[in-house]
Amino acid sequence: MTETPNKPALALVAHDQKKDDMVRFARSHAKRLAAFELFATGTTGARIVEAAPELPVTRLKSGPLGGDQQIGAMIAEGRITALIFFVDPLTPMPHDVDVKALTRLAELYDIPMALNSATAELIITHPGAIARPT
Repeated sequence: MTETPNKPALALVAHDQKKDDMVRFARSHAKRLAAFELFATGTTGARIVEAAPELPVTRLKSGPLGGDQQIGAMIAEGRITALIFFVDPLTPMPHDVDVKALTRLAELYDIPMALNSATAELIITHPGAIARPT
């Protein structure tokens, strides 16, 4: 997929227990999400495309196989302008250190990051307010 410079880039990630929530979020907000260039970790991206095929989502590797690091690298390169990461706070994650690294990069590079649907709605409501990194 070619990059669309006039669209802010949004990364979508969801823990296993939150994938259904992410799918519901994508389906109910498909029109707003269409204003973004979308990137997602593997399984999350597949589920979103299945539920909302009108959304062009660039799928990366699954989180435990390096997808979190791919998104982290894109943040560090200035290619991601916001992160929506539906985190399951109740289930221990074997790749928790990768999750922490990803959220640390979002903080370090000062990009908007939503960890739940309430905050995610705030991010997608005003895509023009999210400046594409230079």
